[in-house]
Amino acid sequence: MLHPAVARLRELLSPPVSSGDAVDWDEIERTTGLVLPADYREFVESYGGGEIDEYLSVSTPPVPGSAYGDLLDRVDPALSDRDREELGALLPGGALPPLLPFADTASSDVAFWLREGAPDDWQVAVFRRQTPHGVSRWTVFDGDMASFFVAALTGEADPFSERLSAGERHGFESWRGV
Repeated sequence: MLHPAVARLRELLSPPVSSGDAVDWDEIERTTGLVLPADYREFVESYGGGEIDEYLSVSTPPVPGSAYGDLLDRVDPALSDRDREELGALLPGGALPPLLPFADTASSDVAFWLREGAPDDWQVAVFRRQTPHGVSRWTVFDGDMASFFVAALTGEADPFSERLSAGERHGFESWRGV
């Protein structure tokens, strides 16, 4: 059965005709110790690596031929002291869990998983590159990746420097179509 947020996402954003990417999730867990959220695995299998509205690039584990297969190269990125402080101020207790970036925008914003607890419970944090002086560059979304994408596409959340396309029609461009 399809994850409810992925099912909603499919209503808003048609998967590519070329389908998603085949990934050996057990192999990734075995070799890296990393278990990825179920909604993300379903997204990758339905959509694969590519771009939403020619703005939001979604990374996947390595897939031969895909320029988007860099997810595993990005585990535990370094943050500046300022970024650690700003993000920590938004989290209970101020402690930063390990981060894993899974998407980037054309404006250089980055969406991360806050890897705390079970993978299906990971929250999303967005580093917004362009913000007015004195405004935190971080936003925390209390939900999974697919719910985050749905909120961004419907305008329920405005996490990026620029809005995703304002119309009701959204597009996904697979790396196979680029």
